[in-house]
Amino acid sequence: MKFHYYPETDTLYIDLSKKVSADSIEVAPGVVLDFDADGNITDIDIDHASKIVDLTHLEVESLPINILSLTSH
Repeated sequence: MKFHYYPETDTLYIDLSKKVSADSIEVAPGVVLDFDADGNITDIDIDHASKIVDLTHLEVESLPINILSLTSH
């Protein structure tokens, strides 16, 4: 799973799967869920993210993480 934030568009993209998206559904204004050909969710795209979610805080609890990678641009 990867989180990508694009400040120039204030978009948060959450990549949940390496599968290719085959369908998209806007579930709320500016919030789009993408699905693979089998109907499984592949990613979440949030436009105007700073107005919808708190981007200043990320908390992880009880996830079976083997690799944690933090990058800065």
